[in-house]
Formats: sequence, structure tokens, C-alpha cells
Amino acid sequence: MYGTRGAVTFSATMAATRASVAVATLLLAGCFSSGGDSDNGDGPGTGSKVTQQPKNSDPFWVNPEGNAAEQVATYMKAGRKDDAELIRKIAQQPTGEWIGAENPEQEARGFTEAAEKADRAAILVLYNIPHRDCGQFSQGGAADGNAYRAWIDGVAKGIEDRPATVILEPDAILHLVNQCTPEQYHEERYDLIKGAITKLKALKNTKVYVDAGNAGWGHPDQIFEPLKWAGIDQADGFSVNVSNFYSTQDSIAYGKQLSAKIGGKHFVIDTSRNGNGPYTGGKADENWCNPPGRALGETPTTKTADPLVDAYLWVKRPGESDGECKGGPKAGEWWADYALKLAKASR
Repeated sequence: MYGTRGAVTFSATMAATRASVAVATLLLAGCFSSGGDSDNGDGPGTGSKVTQQPKNSDPFWVNPEGNAAEQVATYMKAGRKDDAELIRKIAQQPTGEWIGAENPEQEARGFTEAAEKADRAAILVLYNIPHRDCGQFSQGGAADGNAYRAWIDGVAKGIEDRPATVILEPDAILHLVNQCTPEQYHEERYDLIKGAITKLKALKNTKVYVDAGNAGWGHPDQIFEPLKWAGIDQADGFSVNVSNFYSTQDSIAYGKQLSAKIGGKHFVIDTSRNGNGPYTGGKADENWCNPPGRALGETPTTKTADPLVDAYLWVKRPGESDGECKGGPKAGEWWADYALKLAKASR
């Protein structure tokens, strides 16, 4: 993405590869605990206990096999204990699991089974809509509508009745509004998103939040009708600020304005990197891409500042690159130096 479009820059190939490896590791491990204080071996608990918030305020699953957890272990082995403790700020928090294109059923099952064993809910991000990202860093997605429907079917089969919170297609509707996605694909996209909501909401314990942009891209008047056309009435609500940096206060204000136009729907906010708000010191079309001086935001919780906000979530995994800008690796790849800076700047 670029400009204020949403800054969703996640590599589908990286997602598929990493998720498949992670799922295989989790299945081989059998089970582990992330409820209360627990030690997860080489995961985020390396060298000390993992301190996760109580379930009533943070019901989401911490993946002990994530990039941040691996970085903690690497720093501990190298004797860099201070750096390990900084990265632990990321490793001990639940983050979104971006389901890859190739094995949706296996990945969704692996993550939700592991979460269920830990008595938590998995956060799953579905980002595979055809003609995704308008040719930018994360271009791609499913080959066509039928391929996307089959992919959604796989995700649903993988989740079954296990608890899951799904963030559905970051930027997909926003790109219809700003005409980034060509007109000939609009009708199909609305149909695909509506079908995905229907399929996922048929599951017993799945919550679905349709992405609705961020506080910096435009005005709720521009997107509320497209959200209705996409079936927002059947979803639990919408998500804002995914992979972006707008403050929680501004995100709440934007979300409340939008909610008032779509029947009082609730919403969730991505607070993963919004601790210092948005960056405004560079070119307008680069402020979203690995901006300097950013910080981790509020940790994931259902105890929020407004009754319309169901949760603060870390949808974007802090420390993963937005793209090959400012010295960063490819979109979605782990960047330890940037992760350290985010952690150091956080309160």
C-alpha cells in the first residue's frame, strides 16, 4: 500500500512459508500453555516467565513460535539480554496470524487448535482477495473468484467450532472507494467479501471484522455504503488502522463516526505500532513504509476506552517490514533492528 491507503504490506509468499512451518511445529509440539504465567521453552518465555494478561482482558493466543520469540532466543544465546528483554515486549503479545494462499485449512486448523489448547482465541488475518494491493508491495491474491471461494472454504474447514477472531481483507473495500481497484472488479469483490462473511459467520465461535481503512485516508461518508454492500450487517463489526500508525484516540473517533452510519456496529483497532502516532516527516507516499521513530501501542486487550471498541489488537506483527524502503527487507520479512527501535520507543 502507499499513502493513506492502509499500509498493508504483507508478502503472501512469506506468509504461506512461515505459517506452514509454524503450524507444523505447533502440531509436532502437541500443546503448550499461554494462560497466566507459563514458560514456553525457546518461545517468548526464554530466560523468564511469559506474563500474559488475564483472559478476561486479553482472550487472545500468544504464538510461542513467532519471529519475535525466535529473536528473543537468539539474543539470549548471544548474551544480549537487554535486547532480548526489549523484543520480549513483542514476543509475549498475541498477534495476527496471516493465513497463506497454499494451505488455508491446515494453517487455520493448526493455529486454532493451538489456541484452543491454551484456552484462548486465535487472531486470523485473511488477505487473499483477487487483484490485491493494486500492484504494490503485496500485489497478488487469489487467481480469481472461484479460487478465493475455495480458499475461504478451506479456512472455514480449518477453524470449525474453535474460537477465532478474523480480520477480513485489509484494504479490499477501501481500494474500491478510492478507485485503486479497477471498476470491472468491483461487483465481484463485493460478492466475495459478502460470501466470506456468510461462510465464516456460520461457524459457531468465529467473530468477523471487515476492514474499513484508517483515520488518515478519508471520511466515513466515503466508505459506509460500500461496507453495507459488502455485507457488514452480517459481520460482528469492522477493523481500523490495520498496519498503520494513527493514534488510538484518532482511530476511536474515526470508528465511532463510521459506526453511527452502519447501525452502531462495533470495531477493533490495530494498535501494534501506533504508540507515537503517524510519521509526518517524509514524503507523503512514504510515511506508511517503515517510518522512523514509531513505537509499540497499547497491548492487545478487550478492556478498551470505548464500549464500541471490542478490542485493541496487534494485527500487523511488529518488527515485520512494510517493504523495501528505508533499508528494510521485503514486505513481511522480520527486521530485528526495526523491532528493537519499536520496543525501545514504547512506553
